[in-house]
Amino acid sequence: MTGSLDISFAKLSLPHKGVVVALTEQNMKLSGIAAELDAESGGIISRAAKIAEFTGKKKTFLDLLAPAGTELNRLIVTGLGVAKDLSENDWAFVGGAIGSKLSGRDGKEAIIIAEADEGEGAVTPEAIAHLALGLILRSYVFDKYKKKKRDENDDDGLKKSISKIKIQCPDPAGARKIFNRLKAVGEGVFVARDLVNEPANILDPEEFARRIKNLKSLGVDVEIFDEKALKKIGMMALLSVGHGSAKPSRVAVMHWSPDGKSKKTKPIAIVGKGVCFDTGGISLKTASGMGDMKGDMAGAACVVGLMHCLAARKAKVHVVGIVGLVENMPGSAAQRPGDIVEALSGHTIEVLNTDAEGRLVLADALWYTQDRFKPEIMVNLATLTGAVMVALGKEYAGLFSNNDELVEKLIEAGLATGEKVWRLPLSPEYDKLIDSPIADMKNIGGRWAGSITAAQFLQRFVNDVPWAHLDIAGTGMSAAKTAINQSWGPGYGVRLLDRLIADHYEK
Repeated sequence: MTGSLDISFAKLSLPHKGVVVALTEQNMKLSGIAAELDAESGGIISRAAKIAEFTGKKKTFLDLLAPAGTELNRLIVTGLGVAKDLSENDWAFVGGAIGSKLSGRDGKEAIIIAEADEGEGAVTPEAIAHLALGLILRSYVFDKYKKKKRDENDDDGLKKSISKIKIQCPDPAGARKIFNRLKAVGEGVFVARDLVNEPANILDPEEFARRIKNLKSLGVDVEIFDEKALKKIGMMALLSVGHGSAKPSRVAVMHWSPDGKSKKTKPIAIVGKGVCFDTGGISLKTASGMGDMKGDMAGAACVVGLMHCLAARKAKVHVVGIVGLVENMPGSAAQRPGDIVEALSGHTIEVLNTDAEGRLVLADALWYTQDRFKPEIMVNLATLTGAVMVALGKEYAGLFSNNDELVEKLIEAGLATGEKVWRLPLSPEYDKLIDSPIADMKNIGGRWAGSITAAQFLQRFVNDVPWAHLDIAGTGMSAAKTAINQSWGPGYGVRLLDRLIADHYEK
């Protein structure tokens, strides 16, 4: 669940009480407020650093409880390495790492002295704003179903009892201005995390669609199509996935525009796979790890989180988000291996494996998006294949695209935010692997290159629009925990796509 953390910014001053975090660079030559604290305590910081062999290297800490000569409850000195070499994402990780050290045992408020040894030039407003974003992201906890609460100081990361953090820095007004935008990004990430973390018995397609309607309060136009409307439109590939479920399928269209005029321009289109639970259907998965399939809608969760972010920060851009919401179950009406379905595009698909269902959902969603909205670019996200994890693990999302310029923009945004992507190939040699002898195509391509043949399948439902497919099976759920994410659902993609849009498409 999204928590509350009050972050404020102030001018540098010498703190006398409470919990204090001071930043220092690798040379450990204390200056400014940190030097004053050291002098006030009779040199305890420098002496403790010498004993502990703490030199201010990156990702290191010096932790002093009730340091002698001061009234402080606790003093934490955080090593930065060389501050001017830190990227925006590095600063976010500094914030997250600091959050992991703060404890409610020491008080409900903390002060961070964001001042490096080189002076004001080493700690920019952008750096401080991203440090604050890292604190926010680290603070996320999903515990709404824990009826018997743990001791408030028992969990990892930023403790609930820490409710206020004041960041003292050289330019508080500048940091506050940038953080106001980043705070909306953090909110979007939290929205996505909440959705991915929800169990499937709570978040079925209907409930997912209901929650999407909450975006209306931010000015997002929302359309929800039920099964009757989807049949009329012709999304039979998408609907075929949900035939075995008692939960009806839905498609949601989210439309953000800061003013009526921009709606006349070509939108940026973001499409998400929303399989709220995936048993594999008749091609049933093994029991091991099936519980993770509640997160098979992480692509759709990202789209919703992104739309929240853009609307919350009043982004000057025209964006359409489309998500296909289904549940893949092995009921008596479920589609069978060997069935043939007709997609919205008119193409026929031989369904040889019902566990390759996400591409059927996206086939109709992608075709509908490009046909109705004529977007400037189209990006889809999907927890599509286990094969991408064999290739890339959980560090990178697989990137497939028909446009080199869009690829470069996504790679750049991934490096800036730490939500990294790695391009994998598309080519006619792979495409022929999904040809079917009795239909226009089949939904699997055999044992080899599974993530590539899945992308080739999607490309058949994309015409000339610049398009990118992000396979987030390794990054969208059960991802590796980091300083800024301790959640099973990381909210991957919100920061990546917000950065892509802000840098290249926002007016």
